Amino acid sequence: MSHQPPKDVQEAAQRAVRWIDEGKAGSGFTDTGRHRAHQLADGEDVDDDQIKKMRSYFSRHEVDRDTTGFTNGEEGFPTAGRVAWDAWGGDPGRRWANSQKIEGE
Repeated sequence: MSHQPPKDVQEAAQRAVRWIDEGKAGSGFTDTGRHRAHQLADGEDVDDDQIKKMRSYFSRHEVDRDTTGFTNGEEGFPTAGRVAWDAWGGDPGRRWANSQKIEGE
C-alpha cells in the first residue's frame, strides 16, 4: 500500500534537509535518516514497510524530545536529535505514521 505524506510532514522534512545541509545533523546522523528526509521533503509515496519504520523510529526516539535544544528558542537549537526527528517528519510525521492503515493490521 502507498501513502502520500501530507504537507506538514513534507515541511518538517524540508526543514531537516536545510539543517543537514548546514551541518547541524551531527556525526551520528545516518544515511537512512538522510534518505527519509529527502523522500518526505519531496513528497514521495511511503510504503507500508516504511510507515512501520517511521513508527518504530518515533517510538525509540521519543526521549530525544526531553533534551535541551530540541525546542525552538532553547540554547543549542536544533540538536542533532531534533534534526533527525524532523528528518522522519517531526511531530506531524509521527501523527501521520500512526494514523495510517497498514495491510494486514
